[in-house]
Amino acid sequence: MRLAIINDEVDQDLGRAADAAASCGFGGIEVRSVGNVPPHELTDGRLETIAAELSARGLAVAGFCPPALKVPMPRTEQDVAAARAIVVRAVEQARILGAPHIRIFTFYRDGGPAPLAAAEQARRVLDGVPLDGVDLLVETGMRTNTPTIALVLRFLEAVDIPGLGILWDPGNSVFAGMNPEPFPAEYEMGKELIRHVHVKDPAGSTAYVRLGDGDLPWGDIVDTLRADGYAGWLSLETHWRIGRVLDQSQRDNPWCDDFTDGGYEASVECMKRLAELVDR
Repeated sequence: MRLAIINDEVDQDLGRAADAAASCGFGGIEVRSVGNVPPHELTDGRLETIAAELSARGLAVAGFCPPALKVPMPRTEQDVAAARAIVVRAVEQARILGAPHIRIFTFYRDGGPAPLAAAEQARRVLDGVPLDGVDLLVETGMRTNTPTIALVLRFLEAVDIPGLGILWDPGNSVFAGMNPEPFPAEYEMGKELIRHVHVKDPAGSTAYVRLGDGDLPWGDIVDTLRADGYAGWLSLETHWRIGRVLDQSQRDNPWCDDFTDGGYEASVECMKRLAELVDR
């Protein structure tokens, strides 16, 4: 297992975030917003600089986090084209970064989850997108049509696109109110397709808290991943802030100082806790 953190959970200054990660023994950065620029707006030149800064510190790019398919379900050809453009651009960005994957969502749900309808629209968006070695990982997204692994599996079966994997975020399953105990049953259900794991700790559907103080048994999860030979990244997505609680808008658009403020101290504390769980 390798440890990473999403950089804007720490600081909008990439160097400060990277130095904090390295000091906590982390080996990678999952790239989202940098310098108050959302991920999908990062230019080629900025991406090249990001890759060089991380490489100079001995850190790997653990993934790329654009808001791909993080929109309402397409209703028109224009909606499909707009969603597709973000994915195509994200693949180009991931190549420049040297990122192994981009995470994608399954559209915001309108009411209950509709993984089959989401798969139909996702197939229209993704058909023919030139991936060239960049993996697409479907996240168990809190407000999307696949907040649990069970729903992601239904989506994957219906979308029928080879090579898609799962980005497992059990915190989203809990926070969404869809599954208060996504471990171990959901993990066992999807573990063969899990290629990346986001780490955060929810207190029900009210707030995210310091790692280890919430509803998820992260010690048991880490032990099971180790026993199963998981070789991917555990990527901290703190979402906890000392002295304030992120609101829905900030969680939906997790970039810029409005989201990041207060994240440095909270994330350093959680990084230390995650490193201890992995090293024990």
